[in-house]
Amino acid sequence: MPTTVPTTRTPPRSAMSGAGGRPAAFRRAPAPTRSATRRAGGASPAAPSTPAAPTTPAATFASLGVDPDLVADLGSRGFTAPFPIQTATLPDTLAGRDVLGRGRTGSGKTLAFALPLVQRLAEEDVARVGHPIGLVLAPTRELAGQIAETIRPLADAVSLSVTTIFGGVSQRPQERALAGAVDIVVACPGRLLDLMGQGVVSLDDVSMTVLDEADHMADLGFLPGVRRIMRATPARGQRLLFSATLDNGVDRIVEEFLHDPLHHAVDPSTSPTDMDHRVWMMADRSAKDDVVRRLASGTGRRILFTRTKHLARRLARRLTRDGIPAVELQGNMSQSARERAMRAFSSGQVHVMVATDIAARGIDISGVELVVHVDPPAEHKAYLHRSGRTARAGAAGTVVTLVLPEQGNDVRMLIRKAGIRAGIERIRPADDAVTALVGRVAPPVAAEDMPEGVAIKGGVPGAGRPTASTARAGGRRSSTAPAPGRPTHGPAGSGGGDGRPRRGGRGGGGDGAGHGAPRGRRSVGRRRNAGRSGAGRSSRGRRGARGRSHGDRSAVRR
Repeated sequence: MPTTVPTTRTPPRSAMSGAGGRPAAFRRAPAPTRSATRRAGGASPAAPSTPAAPTTPAATFASLGVDPDLVADLGSRGFTAPFPIQTATLPDTLAGRDVLGRGRTGSGKTLAFALPLVQRLAEEDVARVGHPIGLVLAPTRELAGQIAETIRPLADAVSLSVTTIFGGVSQRPQERALAGAVDIVVACPGRLLDLMGQGVVSLDDVSMTVLDEADHMADLGFLPGVRRIMRATPARGQRLLFSATLDNGVDRIVEEFLHDPLHHAVDPSTSPTDMDHRVWMMADRSAKDDVVRRLASGTGRRILFTRTKHLARRLARRLTRDGIPAVELQGNMSQSARERAMRAFSSGQVHVMVATDIAARGIDISGVELVVHVDPPAEHKAYLHRSGRTARAGAAGTVVTLVLPEQGNDVRMLIRKAGIRAGIERIRPADDAVTALVGRVAPPVAAEDMPEGVAIKGGVPGAGRPTASTARAGGRRSSTAPAPGRPTHGPAGSGGGDGRPRRGGRGGGGDGAGHGAPRGRRSVGRRRNAGRSGAGRSSRGRRGARGRSHGDRSAVRR
């Protein structure tokens, strides 16, 4: 990589005093000035040193040009040394270049684009109501939420605001967030297109756009919507594209929207070396069920992947009934149920998650020691993304694929395409290899002691704990529990059992309207700007809350 890369991009709007720029009173001060103001008596930050090579251990966030305030925030959360994808891309992205970044799942791609996004936008003008200045597109709402959580502490450090936009929930909280002049929007394409069509949001001020998991958006058929969104952003804005793979139609996005992009691929798109891959052949389905139950019985975090939503729900409920608390994550769940499941798993209250491929992309839960392909995936990219839920950020992990005799040939082809070197072993439930992966067995949990969020029969998972009478009835649904899939009636903002919002805005619980609220000294500029944005918003009230956005349907129902 060259020592320095000259940028051909136009200067930021804050540097333009006349041509199209906003009045100086509304401009945000440059980040270094804010940093020096907050560091009472501190020395001025040194100029960024020449970026080190990706393999140089001495590389630091500061030496790569990251703002001192952001470096301090990273250090306070334990991020002291950049990963290879960050070391490779930050000098170019901070300089304003368009970048294609490819690194394996868990390699630090999110932070690699979050840092330049926040740092460069901190030097832009204050956002107007309904006109964000930064945009991140993601294929699923789970990934959008996790990206926003990565960006938010960095944005807080430089007085930027962040919100999420995705389907499957009421749009009213998202409208309220946009009405607060939010700076950065993390969105799924379908709901964003809906709000653009209603005049709730405009992308004409977006100066930096990020596409995350672009190949997955291509797989889900989102590329036409992504192109419509990209065309609505200024042509000379900075564009970053990050993904584990760069294929399947992504080249069309690159050719149309990225300007002289630099390509960084710091990791192979095949198997990472810090995973232990096992392929186990079972004699029959009964033996497979016994092995699955044993692998789920340990004390460490583990994710079990199934091919369909129905199998994920059935397996999670069966494990819970057997005294192994398990949460499910699949497309038929309401947003509130998904959030309860994720909260229970990430907090450690529950050690087992049973999921479809909805969890294979971008779900970042630390400490997952085992991934089990209960059903082998259909293609090799899904295998790599599922497997990437373990061995993240340099940790070790094990991946087990369970195979029935009739699946042997297909799985051999799958692992060959994925670049995996693993032979097929014949395994029985009581074998030592299974015992070694189980580790310490967790004590069984009684039905009445199950934590909130587990998969239970007879209602929305996590809506309430099983009662003693439910346990005595052998897990059968009580007369007061709603039938599976039947809408439940709760307070405004709560989702139904089918995942669709109620009419009149009583859908799933949004993304937290408070994230879009103005804060601190930026509120003065926002109040002055607020008067400019009243036009074009009258149709919003007539449209009301929507159900699942058309472009997000594939990801939500997958």
